[in-house]
Amino acid sequence: MKHARKFYIDGEWVEPSVSKTLEVIDPSTEQPMGTIALGSAADAEKAVAAARRAFASYSQTSKQERVELLRRILTILKRRNDELGDIISREMGAPLAMARAEQAGIGAAHFEQAIKSFETFAFDYMQGTTRIVHEPVGVVAMITPWNWPINQIACKVAAALATGCTMVLKPSEIAPFNAVLFAEIMDEAGVPKGVFNLVQGDGPTVGAALASHPDVDMVSFTGSTRAGIAVAQAAAPTVKRVHQELGGKSPNIILRSADFPAAVAAGVRRCFGNSGQTCTAPTRMLVPAERMDEAGAIAARQADALVVGPPSDSRTDLGPVASAAQFDKIQALIERGIAEGAELVAGGLGRPSHLNAGYYVRPTVFARVTNQMSIAREEIFGPVLSIIGYDSEDEAIAVANDTPYGLAAYIQGDPKETRALAGKLRSGTVRLNSSGWDSAAPFGGYKQSGNGREYGKFGLHEFTEIKGIVGFLNE
Repeated sequence: MKHARKFYIDGEWVEPSVSKTLEVIDPSTEQPMGTIALGSAADAEKAVAAARRAFASYSQTSKQERVELLRRILTILKRRNDELGDIISREMGAPLAMARAEQAGIGAAHFEQAIKSFETFAFDYMQGTTRIVHEPVGVVAMITPWNWPINQIACKVAAALATGCTMVLKPSEIAPFNAVLFAEIMDEAGVPKGVFNLVQGDGPTVGAALASHPDVDMVSFTGSTRAGIAVAQAAAPTVKRVHQELGGKSPNIILRSADFPAAVAAGVRRCFGNSGQTCTAPTRMLVPAERMDEAGAIAARQADALVVGPPSDSRTDLGPVASAAQFDKIQALIERGIAEGAELVAGGLGRPSHLNAGYYVRPTVFARVTNQMSIAREEIFGPVLSIIGYDSEDEAIAVANDTPYGLAAYIQGDPKETRALAGKLRSGTVRLNSSGWDSAAPFGGYKQSGNGREYGKFGLHEFTEIKGIVGFLNE
């Protein structure tokens, strides 16, 4: 890749300040697929300085100028969609068709929604004699993950550009090449110099430098709760805004009124999508206790039917997980689930028998799980489902809420019942009856799943400061 060992700073592809590189591993082969430069605090400093200089002029651009910029980016994103999907598939293991349609395609969807929301967003309005103004928050540091890389890059960048912010992006070093392509798209679209900057690197070096930098006004972070705490601590001395989307352990309550076989099957598929590497994955399935055996049998059949294999194979349902560290973590938690007494009904330890290399995980289902077991408490981030029984709806709600997380929740059953229960769940998103994704719905979590919201008009709000000009009509 042409720009893999360079950073995009102040409208130019530049050499890093130090000569340090990292091999990026193809998780399907466990072999290097390329090399990136690793940035330093000095590179972060250069990028922040460029963003700070650019903010003075970009923050004053008109709404029309920004809309036209967003549309140019959208056009190029669509043109390079398959290229983005191909590289995402290789660097984090998503099946190729899914990587093109969903992993890459979601980037264009976010820009489309940002344009739609931006065109109707009220940046200023009167409240009595006071004028209320939404102004850009300033320089934003964006730290993004590897599991849905373009999703998180696009939803942040689109909102920041729309509101007049400038930014420095640090993508995950596990899946960094899609961010290089994204920077090329930004350059081709004519983003003004310094408005968008890209520095590769790891969290303890570049991430920490950005989070603690006094000229960064906001950190928008997506990743684990553990890393989110570190970001918040680094940001605290400068009292900057910290916007976070963190971990999840989402419950999926299947009511007695649900079409039980269909609901269980759909829950398995949704849990295992993207090889389970989705923060909103419904990893805790709550079923009526008297139907535990039936739920386990249905889930096992669904899991056993999934094809695990190379991302390039059109028959593949689940590719590898993204890294050796992720594979080892998942294996350790499967082993702990067995040791703690959960009933293993599908999958288990090790790779599928037909694969002898790659970070492939067997789609795994545990039945008769209690909510105090490790597999029900910890975010596994792999294709592992825990089935928990309940006796009453009140018990189901209590178990669903008994988690430090609160990112998403799911309910399957009679529509009237699901609507009545949705308000009792402590999570940022509640999905009823296998509803699809909504790019305009607020996205973010309660409790240790983070703070703030992304997507649509809610994302625009996050990137603005609110000013009240009191007595505006008294002059």
